[in-house]
Amino acid sequence: MTDFRKYIAEAVGTFALVFCGTGAIIINETTGGAVTHVGIAITFGLVIQTMIFAFGDISGAHINPAVTIAFWISGRFPTNQLVGYIGAQLAGAIVASGLLRLMFPSSESLSITLPAGSEMQSFVLEVVMTFLLMTVIFSVSTGSKEKGVLAAIAIGGVILMEAMFGGPISGASMNPTRSLAPALVSGMFDHLWLYLVAPTGGAILAALFWNFIQPKS
Repeated sequence: MTDFRKYIAEAVGTFALVFCGTGAIIINETTGGAVTHVGIAITFGLVIQTMIFAFGDISGAHINPAVTIAFWISGRFPTNQLVGYIGAQLAGAIVASGLLRLMFPSSESLSITLPAGSEMQSFVLEVVMTFLLMTVIFSVSTGSKEKGVLAAIAIGGVILMEAMFGGPISGASMNPTRSLAPALVSGMFDHLWLYLVAPTGGAILAALFWNFIQPKS
């Protein structure tokens, strides 16, 4: 039952991220720019903050399979919950994209992430941004849990900052489910590999880096 509660928390948290974050992009397109790029970046940062406040004490508020995998590689997360967490995150994201499809049927892409320049630019951006994000997460988390005011402000702030400068080039995904769910619902898979591999790779690099720089007991 404890694990089930964690999975539900991860599903709802990831639903909120995709519904609010990609929803802001869709609404911005639908209204001719009413939300603005700055507003979209703020939305992503704030939804992460609020989900950490809501679910940090229950599941750790990973809401990102790259984060869960990084915690697992660092030895902070149990193997027997790995598939459950990732499955819950994907389920929540797909439900959010499906609901947005029903609400905004004219949006063909459902705000899938696409590189504005070359794939190399976006790949490097996604690796570096996720590396920095995961490094901050490690520094403010307790075990595998992102919890408390400090974690919410720090992690939400990093996502806002990276969405602000990286969004116009790579879309600032930093989260495989944020990119996979709109792709699955819209049936548009262009460049999807980039947004699955780069954020996961960046998070894994952060886990290896964090384990290296931590003092050995």
